[in-house]
Amino acid sequence: MRTLHSLESDASAAPAAPVLQSRQHESAQRHVSGSARYVDDLPLPTGTLHLAIGMSEVAHATLDALDLEAVRRAPGVVCVLSAADIPGHSDVGPVFPGDPLLVSDIISHHGQALFVVAADSERAARQAARLAKVATTPLPVCLDPREAANRGDLVRPTHTQARLANGRAGDLDSISNKLAKSAWQLSGELESGGQEHFYLESQAALALPGEDDEMLVHSSSQHPSEVQKLIAEVLGVPFHAITVETRRMGGGFGGKETQAAPVACLAAMIARRTGRAARLRLARADDMRLTGKRHPFHHRYEFGVDDSGRIESAIIELTGDCGHSPDLSDAIVDRAMFHADNAYYLGNAHVRGIRARTNVASNTAFRGFGGPQGMLAVESAMEDIARRLGRDPLEIRKRNLYCEGRETTHYGQHVNQHPLLATLIDQLEDSGRYWARRAEIRAFNAANPVVRKGLALTPVKFGISFTAKHFNQAGALVHVYTDGSVQVNHGGTEMGQGLHTKITQVAARELGLSVDKVRITATRTDKVPNTSPTAASSGADLNGMATRDACLRLKMRLLDFAAEHLAQPRVSLSLTDGELHGPSGVLMTWGELIQAAYLERISLSDKGFYATPDIHYDRASGTGHPFYYYAFGAALCEVVVDTLSGEYRLESAEILHDVGDSLNPAIDIGQIEGGFVQGMGWLTTEELKWNEDGRLLTDGPATYKIPAISDVPAGALKVRLLEGHPNSAASIYRSKAVGEPPFMLAISVWAALRDALASLTDYRRAVRLDTPATPERVMLAAREQRDWQEQHDTAGAEPTQVPS
Repeated sequence: MRTLHSLESDASAAPAAPVLQSRQHESAQRHVSGSARYVDDLPLPTGTLHLAIGMSEVAHATLDALDLEAVRRAPGVVCVLSAADIPGHSDVGPVFPGDPLLVSDIISHHGQALFVVAADSERAARQAARLAKVATTPLPVCLDPREAANRGDLVRPTHTQARLANGRAGDLDSISNKLAKSAWQLSGELESGGQEHFYLESQAALALPGEDDEMLVHSSSQHPSEVQKLIAEVLGVPFHAITVETRRMGGGFGGKETQAAPVACLAAMIARRTGRAARLRLARADDMRLTGKRHPFHHRYEFGVDDSGRIESAIIELTGDCGHSPDLSDAIVDRAMFHADNAYYLGNAHVRGIRARTNVASNTAFRGFGGPQGMLAVESAMEDIARRLGRDPLEIRKRNLYCEGRETTHYGQHVNQHPLLATLIDQLEDSGRYWARRAEIRAFNAANPVVRKGLALTPVKFGISFTAKHFNQAGALVHVYTDGSVQVNHGGTEMGQGLHTKITQVAARELGLSVDKVRITATRTDKVPNTSPTAASSGADLNGMATRDACLRLKMRLLDFAAEHLAQPRVSLSLTDGELHGPSGVLMTWGELIQAAYLERISLSDKGFYATPDIHYDRASGTGHPFYYYAFGAALCEVVVDTLSGEYRLESAEILHDVGDSLNPAIDIGQIEGGFVQGMGWLTTEELKWNEDGRLLTDGPATYKIPAISDVPAGALKVRLLEGHPNSAASIYRSKAVGEPPFMLAISVWAALRDALASLTDYRRAVRLDTPATPERVMLAAREQRDWQEQHDTAGAEPTQVPS
């Protein structure tokens, strides 16, 4: 009998159909026809209660009194609960405490949940919630993370990574001294704004009470196991009493990794108190006020470079606006620090991450998980160096890429497959006619004093794995029924990204079946327990490997049975195209094999498990190997800018992205397109605004602008997958994750805007351009560039040049 290990070795060969093929999303037709069921679409039992949350109208205060009598007497109201009514734990912080389910003493942000109302209709619940009388004593409101950091008001301690180019540990003084010895020094600051997740389906949950203390909760969550845990703790019952199910989400983007749980907990609390089903679905404005965003950051940087523009030393300080509580901010700022290099070798590097507390909703996970924010400082510096030395930004970027002899990060990890960075840029530079277009754009700008064009080609290096080591695990459960159909359940959740489709392909490939034989069922905590969130781009990597593990075990058992049952050599048997093949050809169909195995009492079910190997990080020293591998990409973008009004347009975007051997090229290309456009929104149009009292002003589509179809260049968004470079790590069929890395390709749009603005000073000065780079900010930056040009009367002078 061959071992599972030997079968794994066989399966590591070049994978065959039905993976490595473009296949339609498993719910595509249901999505476009409207028949796909989300939490708010589920049929409701008779007597279901509808919930509304009473929210704070102040950002920071003591809660002196909460009078809910008028709420309880309102028409249709059945139940009203406040913090005093929570039977178990009242803090639902996902990692560290600080997130009260309902406020009992201190209000920490405008819109924070104070109480929950259950009524016979949603309208009645919402109207009743407005009748509460809330007495508070104001406390100082802080909305500036720098102010908070300066006075030491942090949600978690500051963390530092410091490493010398020789591989030894460094410190700020030693690296500052080395930086001062470089031929050129430059410094800068940058503000990057937050971003609303703006998922199509707002936060929602439906709680159905069962016998005794049992409860089934349908939750629009990326992390059903955490929802299960927190509901159990809030209700004071064992975890096994709570089952959480997630069939699909209408988008998540990280916003449903932790912040779906409080909504589910409130629904469960009402269901427990009343014995009736309870549904809570947040209105868009309430969702935006109540839930956190992408972390805004303040960036400060200093770089020392040689005469060629190569970085010798770097000091980078990243201050994250974490909101009022830790949530996932410790890990998010960590990842920003891990990606402070993006694709470049920093030499002697000191990276510091500060986690500031402010009086806004606790900021949380968002596609990229801090990585995009971490990259902005070094990408800003690339432009700064180029303008200071009179060189093209692409030349500076290429000179600083990780390469042989310069392939170790500032946290001590070797960058595997680093030559792909140069490969991607070289191919895109050639296919996109970079240098010819650069000359054309310079000529255009010289002839047009108002309308200017900009061009930028930027790389991406993104680490794949959860930085919290214990999350790098997954389970799967595979059943084969006696008609030969296959059912798979795994720990990942589907939010439109095509995870279930890829898992279907994996199971079908391993069992030698067509994909129509395999069905994925809703993610449930009673089928696969203790699951990790679907986040960190790891959904297919983790759950694909766990599913493959289960299928390999089943296949080994079936082939062992077939060898004995048919008196055939075990090594000669294989399952392909729905048939059992042997030395003489087809021996029996899949269905016949399953029937024979069932009659002989062979188990037709198995579970799989996978844990990512070779990852570790020592927080004390700031060094380790936190990522299993890196995904790479590059984007070439051209913009046109009206420098008087600040209006601009993306003229073209060409993307070349590394996904290893793609599991499903169509889905991967769709993820790249979506990630790029969402990243462009973060960097250009999506501006969050609060008033001085801490109230969010941009709480709906009328005031918050996500990218529209008109923001994408018609026919000029080109996406290609890098071919011929499988993943060097032993991932699922040598593929690479694709969820988050493409988001950062949009940095090329922002860099192209800066390039257009630099043309106003004959490319001699890089202007600061905070993000989002709204037309207003672009207009003000253009004005600053013209003022600088007037003050430095250098008409006709050549840009400063230095020797190569």
